[in-house]
Amino acid sequence: MGEEKRSFKKKDMPIRRLHDNDEELDQAEGGEFADLFQDSLRQPQSGEVVKAVVVQIEQDVVLVDVGYKSEGAIRISEFIDENGDLNVKVGDEVNVYFERGENIRGHMVLSKKKADSQVAWETIAAAGEGGVIEGKITGKVKGGMTVDVGVEAFLPASQVDLRPGGNMDRFVGQTYQFRILKLNRKRGNLVLSRRVLLEEERDKARSETLSTLKEGDIVNGVVKNIAEYGAFVDLGGVDGLLHVTDMSWGRLGHPSEMVKVGDTLNVMVLKYDREKGKISLGLKQTVPDPWLNVSERYREGERVSGKVVSLTDYGAFISLEDGIEGLVHVSEMSWTRRVRHPSEILKVGEDVEAVILGVDPGNRRISLGIKQTEVNPWTVIGERYPVGTKIEGQIKNITDFGVFIGIEDGIDGLVHVSDISWTRRVKHPGELFSKGQTVQAVVLNIDVENERLSLGIKQLVPDPWEEIPRKYKPGSRVNGKVTSVTDFGIFVEIEEGIEGLVHVSEISYEKVASPKDFANVGDEIEAAVLNVDMVEKKIALSIKALQTAMEKAEMASYMGSQGEATSSFGDLLKEKLKKSTEE
Repeated sequence: MGEEKRSFKKKDMPIRRLHDNDEELDQAEGGEFADLFQDSLRQPQSGEVVKAVVVQIEQDVVLVDVGYKSEGAIRISEFIDENGDLNVKVGDEVNVYFERGENIRGHMVLSKKKADSQVAWETIAAAGEGGVIEGKITGKVKGGMTVDVGVEAFLPASQVDLRPGGNMDRFVGQTYQFRILKLNRKRGNLVLSRRVLLEEERDKARSETLSTLKEGDIVNGVVKNIAEYGAFVDLGGVDGLLHVTDMSWGRLGHPSEMVKVGDTLNVMVLKYDREKGKISLGLKQTVPDPWLNVSERYREGERVSGKVVSLTDYGAFISLEDGIEGLVHVSEMSWTRRVRHPSEILKVGEDVEAVILGVDPGNRRISLGIKQTEVNPWTVIGERYPVGTKIEGQIKNITDFGVFIGIEDGIDGLVHVSDISWTRRVKHPGELFSKGQTVQAVVLNIDVENERLSLGIKQLVPDPWEEIPRKYKPGSRVNGKVTSVTDFGIFVEIEEGIEGLVHVSEISYEKVASPKDFANVGDEIEAAVLNVDMVEKKIALSIKALQTAMEKAEMASYMGSQGEATSSFGDLLKEKLKKSTEE
């Protein structure tokens, strides 16, 4: 131990010992002398526990005075604590236990631990089964924990706390009161329970709480457990349910957003069913309902600030104050973008500005708009792009009915399939265009209310049909290539993008079973113009009329050579066409 030996003089001993000093004997009174004499004859009994005083500390033993002829020795290991430190000093009074017939260097062998154990057992025995003792939890063992109550006791895991399980390390080193469940000193068997005392305390508190509890009371409680639908609050031996809908005047997704286990709350008793022992609690009811005067604080058209608290498929909820939220519908997020989900524009936790579109206190709703914080570009689009303006942009999308061209950020114009070409029959815009392609177009119409911009590509050039009646008068002769053969006739392209139809009835004077027997796509055909329909943009052609006129022209030419023919081919063709029309 590295310490010098420590001792004190015999005259300091509290217990006087018998020796050969005659003067001292003469001074003693008769009764005192008799007591001293009896003490000198007394011998220590094995297993006896007496008090002793530490007189000297040596390297391996601690010497104590027990009031007999010789001093006793206790192994120093009995005075070393869990940290390896010596916990005794000269002059300390300790309980000692006499061992049977052992000695160390002529000293009686004593034991402090056995003495403490015997004293502890006497205390435990006095308490008896069902009694209460204090102890310190010292460690974990299989099935439970060990407790130091002067002797080692066993605390089953099920008896540690009201709710068994969990991490029991938190109890190690803690001092508690325990109920004695089982006591057998002979076998050294001592079983304790902390849970029994906790249950008794809880039942007592429960009875006191239930006897005074009434609806409308504001009570204090501690959050014990959290579930999906709410939180259980300990009011003092009795639990009440704080439902998630009664936590806040605002909207909550989960109780954990509002409270956590261990929180101390002031809650209102909303309902108390004494027969079933059920208690419903409210947290939001302890403060005024913010919706009562919401119309005074929030007016339509005002600009407000808030934080995004939740996103749904149809919009975003913005917290304006505690318990007051407004909804920004997905349609009110952008003037120009087609927003499919609010997450494209906003994120939870973001601070935003919005404009109040409507306040409905009865249904606890406030409608908000974010796009209204900016100028609607559609209100000025007509100024920037008047009808007739030539624009250029990239194709953003291609559909069956047309192509969308980007005019500026978020604003697209539609070129309908009917406005792609004056002459070409376009079955699908994808035949002519590809996504990302840069094209030119003309602004045809602006519908601000419905946010639509109509464009045209064919309007970049003059309508060729305006010249058709002049170029292809009835009776004129045309040449063209067959582009399509149907059951009802033959389509012939007489110039780029301009087609005429030879109806099956105008193919030949002879009966034609099918136009497909007469011509194929790509064939060159000569025909006469029967009629031009500017409204429907159609040209009617006739092969048989041309053939008849040609035959008559040949006849007239022959007769002319004889000095009789005066009509030209054109006159003959017009005459034939006139007769065909009359027929």
